[in-house]
Amino acid sequence: MDTMLEARLQTQQRNTQNSQETSLWSSGFGMKLEAVTPFLGKYRPFVGRCCQTCTPKSWESLFHRSIMDLGFCNVVLVKEENTRFRGWLVRRLCYFLWSLEQRIPPCQDAPQKIMESTRVQNVISGRVPGGTGEGQVPGLVKKEVQRILGHIQAPIHPFLLRLFSWALLRFLNCVFLNVQLHKGQMKMVHKAAQAGLPLVLLSTHKSLLDGILLPFVLLSQGLGVLRVAWDPRTCSPTLRALLKKLGGLFLPQEANLTLDSPEGVLARAVVHAALAPLGLWTGALAVLRSLRGWGHSPRVCVRVHLAQPFSLQEYTINARSCWGSRQTLEQLLQPIVLGQCTVVPDTEKEQEWTPATGPLLAFKEEDQLLVRRLSRHVLNASVTSSAVMSTAIMATLLLFKHQKGVFLSQLLGEFSWLTEETLLRGFDVGFSGQLRCLVQHTLSLLRAHVALLRVHQGDLLVVPRPGPSFTHLARLSAELLPAFLSEAVGACAVRGLLAGRMPPEGPWELQGIELLSQNELYRQILLLLHLLPQDLLLLQPCQSSYCYCQEVLDRLIQCGLLVAEETPGSRPACDTGRQRLSAKLLWKPSGDFTDSDSDDFEEAEGRYFRLSQQSRCPDFFLFLCRLLSPLLKAFAQAATFLHRGQLPDTESGYTKQLLQFLQATAQEEGFFECADQNLAISAIWTFRDLGVLQQTPSPAGPMLCLSPTFTSRENQEKLEQFIRQFICS
Repeated sequence: MDTMLEARLQTQQRNTQNSQETSLWSSGFGMKLEAVTPFLGKYRPFVGRCCQTCTPKSWESLFHRSIMDLGFCNVVLVKEENTRFRGWLVRRLCYFLWSLEQRIPPCQDAPQKIMESTRVQNVISGRVPGGTGEGQVPGLVKKEVQRILGHIQAPIHPFLLRLFSWALLRFLNCVFLNVQLHKGQMKMVHKAAQAGLPLVLLSTHKSLLDGILLPFVLLSQGLGVLRVAWDPRTCSPTLRALLKKLGGLFLPQEANLTLDSPEGVLARAVVHAALAPLGLWTGALAVLRSLRGWGHSPRVCVRVHLAQPFSLQEYTINARSCWGSRQTLEQLLQPIVLGQCTVVPDTEKEQEWTPATGPLLAFKEEDQLLVRRLSRHVLNASVTSSAVMSTAIMATLLLFKHQKGVFLSQLLGEFSWLTEETLLRGFDVGFSGQLRCLVQHTLSLLRAHVALLRVHQGDLLVVPRPGPSFTHLARLSAELLPAFLSEAVGACAVRGLLAGRMPPEGPWELQGIELLSQNELYRQILLLLHLLPQDLLLLQPCQSSYCYCQEVLDRLIQCGLLVAEETPGSRPACDTGRQRLSAKLLWKPSGDFTDSDSDDFEEAEGRYFRLSQQSRCPDFFLFLCRLLSPLLKAFAQAATFLHRGQLPDTESGYTKQLLQFLQATAQEEGFFECADQNLAISAIWTFRDLGVLQQTPSPAGPMLCLSPTFTSRENQEKLEQFIRQFICS
C-alpha cells in the first residue's frame, strides 16, 4: 500500500509558511502548463504478474484480459446505491447499513478438524520425533490442542466485526480523501477465490495502516473475513482478546521452541492444521500508536496494490525442476577478490537471508529452500506491483543529478523526463496532474529537506539541504531503483571495466575510444551481481545469471549507452540470418546453462562495443552509476572499517559500530546517503557470506569476528579496491 498526498493545490492557505511558499511560486515565469499522466499512450502499464516459468498456468488463467481497460474504484465511498435500500434515511445511515450487509462466513468446528488432521494424529501416535506416544490419554491431548488453538484464534464475533467495520469506514473517510483499488487487480483475486481454495496474502508493510486497511478492503469486496497475523509481544491480553474476536491470529510461543521439544512439536502441528484453511496476512500494531498524529496532517489518498495470484501447488511442482548447482558467495567471489583466479564460476549464487524461525525449521531442508525461494518470488511481485511516487522521482533527481542545486525551469523538464522513463520500463506511477502543480506539491512534501531560493531572473533555485537530509532523500530514491536497476548494474560494470584502463576523471571522448568485448562485459556484470544482495536485485530464483547478463547488455544498447563495433573480418552483429543453431539448442529449455554450453558463447568473443558519443550519454551514464553509489560506498567504507572495528562482537553491536563510523565519515566527506542502518546491516551480512566475517558461538550468543584470511591489511585493501572499481565519483 502506497500513500500519496493530494496533487491539487489548496487555494486558501492556512499558515504563514504556506503563504510564503505560494509567493515564491506565484512569481513564475509564464511557462506552458503540461499535464503528467500515469500511462503512455492509451493504457496504464500492468505490473505484478506472477512468474511464467514456475507458474505458467496461473500466469495464463488468473490474468484478466481487460485489466488495462479497467480503472480504479474508491472503496471507502459508500452511497445509497451500495445498499439494498433507498430513501433519505438510507442516505444518512448508508455506512451502518453497508456494514450489516457484509458477508461473514459461519464459524466451523475448528478443534475437531484440527484433531483429525494428519500432523496432529502423527504427533499423538508418536510417529514423529518428539511425539507424545500411544500411551498419552486422548482427552488430555485434545485439551492441550484446544489450549494452543485458543491462544492462536477465537470464533469471530459477527456483531463486533460489523460494528468495527462501520467505525473503521467512518475513520478512513475522515483520514483519507479516497482509498484507490485497481478493479483489474481485484478481478484477478476474485477469479482465484472462485476456485474454492484458501487465499494467502502477504504484505510488504509500506504503511503503518496496513494491519487494518487491507482486511477492510477485502471484506468490502466480498472476500469475507481476512485472518490477520499479529505479533503477540506487542499486544496486551485485553487487546489480544479483542483482536481475536475480529479475526486476529497469534502464534503460540511454543511454536518457536527447539525441534526436540514435545510442546513445540504439538504447537507446530496445531499451527499447520489451523493455518491451511485461513487467509494469512501479516499486520502491524504500530497503527494504534500512530493515530494520534493523523488528525493534524492533511488528508491523503491511498492506493492498495495487489499482484497477480498464483497457485502454490503449481509452484511447488514446477519450482523444484528449476534448481541447479549453486555455490556460496565465499566460493564464488573470494578467490577473485584476492587475485587467486580470474574466471567466474559458471554456477548461481546461494544467498539466503530468510531468518530460520521455529516453524521453518520443522520443514525438511528441501522444503526450507522452497519457502525461501518463494519469498523471493513474492518480494519481486510486490515491489514491481507498487507504484512509484512523486517524492521518489524528486529525491532521485536532487540526490543524483543536482546536489548543488537546480533551477525550477530545468527541474520541471527533468521531472517529466524521469516520469516518462519510469513508465517506459513498465513501472506504474501513483500521481497525475499538471506538471507545475505536481512539482510544487512534491517539493512542499520535502520542505524539510530542500530549500527554495528566488533568483533575480524570476526563476527559483531548488537546493537539497546538506547533512542528514541526504540520508532521507536516499531512502526515498530507493523506491525508484528497481525501475533502472538493470541499466545501473550495467553502467557500474562498464565503470569497473574502464577503471583498469584509464583514470576515471578522463574525458568521455577518450573513454569512448576503448573497445569493450562482450565477454569482458559479461564478467564484470557477473562480479557485480554476485556482490549485490539478492533482496536488492530482485532476481527470481528460476532466472539464470547469464540470462540477466544478456538482459543488462540489451538494456544498455536500447537506452543508447553502448553501440556495437564491427571489427574487421567479423560477422555483423545485426546479421542474424547466418547464425548457426546447434541441435541441442533446439530442445534446450531457456535459462538452462551448464558447462557444456561454453561453446555456445564462443560467438560472443568477437563482439565489441563502444560507449556512445551522443551528447546526453555522459550525464545519463553518471546518473545510472550514482543510483547504486549509496550501497557500494557503504560496502567500501565497511571494508575500510575492518581494521578499526572492535571484534569479536555481536551482530547488533558491530552494526552499531559500523553505523557510527559511517556517520562520522559522512561528516568528514559529505557522503550522508551512506549513513543508513539498513546499508550497514546489508554490508555486514554480505561480508559474512563472502567469508570476511565469521560467526562463532559463545555463551552470550553468536559473535562476529574477522576470518583468518582477512586479518591481513593487504587482503582488506584488496576487498576495498574490488568494491571501489564499481563506484563512480
